[in-house]
Amino acid sequence: MGETKNRKTLPEWARRIESLRKRLKISQGELARRMQCSAMTISRWERGLLAPSSDHYVQLGKLSNKQDCWFFWERAGIQVADVVRALPERVMAKLPAPQLEAAHAGVSAMDRESKRMIAVPMLKAVAGSHGTHGDRKLGLGVVDASRIMGAPADWCPNPRYTSLLRVRGHSMQPLIPDGAIVAVDSFDTDGMNLDGKIVVVTNDEKGICVSRLRRYAELQVLEPENREYEPIVVDREHDWRILGRVLWWISPAP
Repeated sequence: MGETKNRKTLPEWARRIESLRKRLKISQGELARRMQCSAMTISRWERGLLAPSSDHYVQLGKLSNKQDCWFFWERAGIQVADVVRALPERVMAKLPAPQLEAAHAGVSAMDRESKRMIAVPMLKAVAGSHGTHGDRKLGLGVVDASRIMGAPADWCPNPRYTSLLRVRGHSMQPLIPDGAIVAVDSFDTDGMNLDGKIVVVTNDEKGICVSRLRRYAELQVLEPENREYEPIVVDREHDWRILGRVLWWISPAP
């Protein structure tokens, strides 16, 4: 009972490292040999007492399967969007793209040609707001899609980096209501460029969160639209990471 409770309080990265080692069916000593560190270091990782370095996260990702590798690589600071952006055009051209049949109502053939639609994945993840936890994901690139939705091309300046998330919570009301679907562009995650923008962020404790990013001198703050909720200071201690900018959102009519 006590062991189960302690495991639940461990950071996600500590649980993932232990699960990886057990899946590989190796001892802490063997994992230490592969990581070129001591068995004591592995023990401290799995107990959540010491976080791996960026180099070690990269190595852990190489040992993982396709579902888990990006968890470790994103901990090392490697973003899926950055990797895709660096791929040669000839590689990108080979990536499959789903075909969409656009719906038209009362428009001419010429108008139909100009209103191109693109496919945007709806991710199996929920973004919380202030006071509400979201799903504990460190990056959007590792989240599976539940379905594909069509969106106008001019709504998505970076189609390959755009995805959809469901929002849970009331702190962004009346702007973004509970249950809305937000489109997130993960092309630019630099907080210096996103002052005043609505962003999607994440950390180990609260998971994915939607808020407005404000800069005050050297301080970055996540501010809710609903002033009944408290703002959050973005600092290194709590390891907040920006996942992308909210482009637009949709919700049912009241």
